[in-house]
Amino acid sequence: MTVEKLITDHIDIWSSALQTRSMAGRGSNGKIDLYGIKKLRELILELAVRGKLVPQDPNDEPASELLKRIAVEKAELVKQGKIKKQKPLPEISEDEKPFELPVGWEWVRLAEAFDVRDGTHDTPKYQISGYPLVTSKNLSSGRLDLSDIKYISEEDYKKINERSFVERGDVLFAMIGSIGNPVVIDIDDEFSIKNVALFKYYKKELSQPYFLKNVLEALSVNLKIASSGGVQPFVSLGALRNIVIAFPPLEEQRRIMMKLSELMSLCDQLEQQSLSSLDAHQQLVETLLATLTDSQNAEELAENWARISQHFDALFTTEASIDTLKQTILQLAVMGKLVPQDPSDEPASELLKRIEQEKAQLVKEGKIKKQKPLPPVSEEEKNVVLPNGWIQARVDDVFNIIVDCPHSTAKFVEKGVLCIDTNTFKNGRLINDKFRFVSYDTYKERVLRLEPIAGDIVFAREGSVGESVVIPDDLKCCLGQRVMLLRPSPKMNSELLRYLLSSKKTLEELLSLHKGIGAKHVNVKDIKKHVIALPPENEQNRILVKINDMYVLCDQLKSRLQSAQRTQLHLADALTEAALN
Repeated sequence: MTVEKLITDHIDIWSSALQTRSMAGRGSNGKIDLYGIKKLRELILELAVRGKLVPQDPNDEPASELLKRIAVEKAELVKQGKIKKQKPLPEISEDEKPFELPVGWEWVRLAEAFDVRDGTHDTPKYQISGYPLVTSKNLSSGRLDLSDIKYISEEDYKKINERSFVERGDVLFAMIGSIGNPVVIDIDDEFSIKNVALFKYYKKELSQPYFLKNVLEALSVNLKIASSGGVQPFVSLGALRNIVIAFPPLEEQRRIMMKLSELMSLCDQLEQQSLSSLDAHQQLVETLLATLTDSQNAEELAENWARISQHFDALFTTEASIDTLKQTILQLAVMGKLVPQDPSDEPASELLKRIEQEKAQLVKEGKIKKQKPLPPVSEEEKNVVLPNGWIQARVDDVFNIIVDCPHSTAKFVEKGVLCIDTNTFKNGRLINDKFRFVSYDTYKERVLRLEPIAGDIVFAREGSVGESVVIPDDLKCCLGQRVMLLRPSPKMNSELLRYLLSSKKTLEELLSLHKGIGAKHVNVKDIKKHVIALPPENEQNRILVKINDMYVLCDQLKSRLQSAQRTQLHLADALTEAALN
């Protein structure tokens, strides 16, 4: 089977094998890795370096003759004093030959075919201008990036370049940190290198730089796994020099590069089509879901929901689309469109009066301090039409206490009292394996201000802003960094309030107050002043039941999607394995 046929016959597998990255933001196709296309690129590279990408030509000069000519050039350079004579390289064992070579190819250590050097491992003194010093971070996506560069003196430049002078056509390879990222030098600028391997040629006419670049790219995966160096991955110059590669005739190297360029261009097209399709799909989902929140009455909402329901399986096929559905459910809840109103419910205005009385009693008993009252919600702030029985109120009117976390850094211990910070909760749930603990003495210091109790809401005010969790019963804990605590009136539903505070609309309004001022964050003062729509007490309970029911459906959708994605990943892996054997 030709590689082109391998791509076209299984294009559905390559395109549909997607992997979700856990670190990206919610509801974004930036979360998605095109795993199948990534595996296809790796497969094409592997086929190239194994001699399976293009047919062999018996008229080609065999690699054995090419290596003899390289050896002659190397000996001449040693004789002229331009390079040092190398120590004999160890003989290549059978264990170092992972596959059968095509006709005309030879096994060779990298240092036998190429002049392998490295830059300085010391850190020269930097200055405002001078000669650029290229490090691993300047090798990215197959290109040399000099946009973020440091400069060294002419003296340091000359000293480094005595052993590692870089010329056009040489190949650079990152040895520390993000190992690999080989780059063929295609500029004549003068610069030095640090913690970067340099591959030069004993004679340029006997080389094909871009073939070497792709050999190194194919090797990078295993080198990253095997690299030593503790916290920071590292591959030594000696290890690089001794790596064994399959070495083809020079003419075949050129044919391989032409075919590689052609196939990688096909991968680029496939990748662009997949990304465009994902973007178009997400835009369609967002547009259709917006019809729900834009509905003017119950009849229109029912009609729009029926339209979406007809295409449910086709619409919610990515994690981003399911996350958007969850946010839409929450937005409908905030707007009072998720459940019907009951005219017999006591209006929220009465609930608010009782909360006010309760806070006054707590102040009288000395359990909370009397706060300076915030101004009533103005007409300008009442920018939505509320359902019957609802009222707009400031967050501070609904909660008895809102406090910031301690600003001193906690000292953690192996065993002790749970310290809740932004690492310990996500999607309304505590993450047990992320728990960190403080000593009992630290706990006592931290709860002097306020001890968290069941029903309190812990809200992330920095970093993962908007993540929140309700403190469960019988949990002894204190507050860590980058969070705030909100204690609602017992008359309020803590879980529903948590949802309201974490809604997209609320977060957008709070974050806009500090846009462009450092890391994204909100503060206690802004939270207190923020205006929310408050439903009657009985309706709060109905809304929460409905949200939970619909979220269960969303989680089931996501679970089935993840299972299907795992199947597609296995298929892509199996197809890759079969093509190499």
